[in-house]
Amino acid sequence: MNARLPDPAQPVLDTHATRACVDQRWQRDILPALQRYIEVPAKSPLFDPDWATHGHLETVLRQAADWVARQPVSGLTVEIVRLQCPDGTPRTPTLLFEVPARAGADGTPAPASGQTVLIYGHLDKQPEFSGWRSDLGPWTPRLIDERLYGRGGADDGYAVFAALAALEALQAQGQAHPRIVGLIETGEESGSPDLLPTLEALRPRLGEVGLVICLDSGAGNYDQLWLTTSLRGLVSGVLRVDILTEGVHSGDASGVVPSSFRILRHVLERLEDSASGRLLPAVLHCEIPVERIEQARATAAILGDAVWRRFPWAHHDCGSSSVAALPTTTDPVEALLNRTWRPTLSVTGVEGMPSLRDAGNVLRPYTAFKLSLRLPPLVDAARAAQQLKTLLEDNAPYQARVTFEPDSAANGWNAPATAPWFEQALQVASQAHFGAPCATIGQGGTIPLMNLLSTGFPQAQMMVCGVLGPQSNAHGPNEFLHVPYARRLTAAVAEVIARMP
Repeated sequence: MNARLPDPAQPVLDTHATRACVDQRWQRDILPALQRYIEVPAKSPLFDPDWATHGHLETVLRQAADWVARQPVSGLTVEIVRLQCPDGTPRTPTLLFEVPARAGADGTPAPASGQTVLIYGHLDKQPEFSGWRSDLGPWTPRLIDERLYGRGGADDGYAVFAALAALEALQAQGQAHPRIVGLIETGEESGSPDLLPTLEALRPRLGEVGLVICLDSGAGNYDQLWLTTSLRGLVSGVLRVDILTEGVHSGDASGVVPSSFRILRHVLERLEDSASGRLLPAVLHCEIPVERIEQARATAAILGDAVWRRFPWAHHDCGSSSVAALPTTTDPVEALLNRTWRPTLSVTGVEGMPSLRDAGNVLRPYTAFKLSLRLPPLVDAARAAQQLKTLLEDNAPYQARVTFEPDSAANGWNAPATAPWFEQALQVASQAHFGAPCATIGQGGTIPLMNLLSTGFPQAQMMVCGVLGPQSNAHGPNEFLHVPYARRLTAAVAEVIARMP
């Protein structure tokens, strides 16, 4: 038990004072800053190869750095870390802020372990996507019913602002706290290709990390604190089938020249059972740990059918509250495991096909799909990418030219065992600021940093959480930040830091 905590079941911080401090900071400073952030099309380098020339990432980075520098947090320093690739081209820059360990106003010493709390977020964004409501847009911030709409506010622009608000709330109550380091990158949506060299360059300055707080994850509902216990890995790339050097009249060639689209479908059948959606190669699967299955059952008991009903199904049964279009499973436990511990395939882009109004009677020379494969947390992404390339390219039908070029491979993550102090801190923080227990959930997305940090700091506890709850729709149209949840999460982060031994 932490000697600083005479009653481990009670909050260290005054709950009402914490919430008042956090709410004021959100209302007065954070919301205006987030609205300015949303206005900037700071797309990740994968979607804006000329990011350095366009300067949008630089704009949001400087805005955030300037905002951080103005915050009333004692000992705070901030800088922008800039590194170069071996060929001299710039790596995506990183915002780094530091706050030294501090004794309490009542003389309570700073935590004796000397460990660092590392807080992570990112400022780069996904592209616009289509389908935004007529009154909304990706770069047009709108606050409606305490939901802040716009690209990147929830994923993950709020993180740097929430982190500093939590630290302010700590210091406003004279609370002792450990050393804090904030790492805010600008390449996460591209698979964090510059993160490892950045971490290696900063490793001497990070010290011994005892707690990682990652604010880039999701929530099962907006009623309690949610701890992410696993993340899937990712392999993405372009699968292309070429059959001709140029398009030809479909009436002349069809029946003789095979369709590139049909060949591509045939090749994909090697990877996915189209009837069930199950991915076929054994290398893409892993055994699900018993603990994660039990956690999925507990989470299913909380969320029920909301696990699958929360998505914007196209075909609704207008005569009842049921959904006419059915998911792959209506069993909440299986649905949770499907989206967290089983591999899946999504086609996220297409090339070689004209728009419908421009589609003439032409047999097209090629078809290309952008593939996004989500991998179970324990599957090696690099090995999977190489085996996928062999599987898809070998023995091409009709001797067509079939290529698969991976452009991203990131390992998933499985959380380490939870230390007793950390479990207690999460439960106290959730009860104090949500009035409900902390719950656990696996996430289907990928945060490359987590695997790197778990490897580099195997003793660190991992508070992976975030605001991406039901309908928040990160990466898609009408993305929003649930402001009340974000405020409560900010306060919960302050409480967890205060309880670090």
